[in-house]
Amino acid sequence: MRHTHQTNGTCSTAVSFALRDGKVCDVEFTGGCDGNLQAIGKLVEGLPAAEVIAKLRGVNCDGKGTSCGDQLAQALAKATRQ
Repeated sequence: MRHTHQTNGTCSTAVSFALRDGKVCDVEFTGGCDGNLQAIGKLVEGLPAAEVIAKLRGVNCDGKGTSCGDQLAQALAKATRQ
């Protein structure tokens, strides 16, 4: 199932991803720092959602109180109810 989350407080405007057997797949950000966000997608590909949430939750970009990684973690938590 594909999930889309409208980001808040970041340069990216949305993040979408699929969950397969509890693992993160096909992460795509809209907007933001293209190279860095492609790298995040590749780094989390195939990892359990809980592991990605634990690693990325709370990452702060330039004092914004959130980041694209944190927004991905929030979206994953919502999708998996964690």
